[in-house]
Amino acid sequence: MRIEAYTQVQQLYNTKKASKTQAAAKKGLSDQLQISSIGKDIQTAKAAVAGSSDIREDVIAPIKAKLQNGTYEVSNESFADKLFAKYEEMR
Repeated sequence: MRIEAYTQVQQLYNTKKASKTQAAAKKGLSDQLQISSIGKDIQTAKAAVAGSSDIREDVIAPIKAKLQNGTYEVSNESFADKLFAKYEEMR
């Protein structure tokens, strides 16, 4: 077995790796990232949602007032219809 031949081959591989690294550094290449138009739309939507409130005060305020006055009424039929509709959506 010739150890010398292995060493010479190994030196060639090491030299190639180093020269490629140096060549890339000389070119000044950098990584680039491009976001698709759908991705940009998603970012815009996320920003809009983050800026808005989770609670719609314009809907809740009248209901709160009716609850405090004791005038809030829920129709049993309306409640049951909405409950069944939600159940059907989930199935």
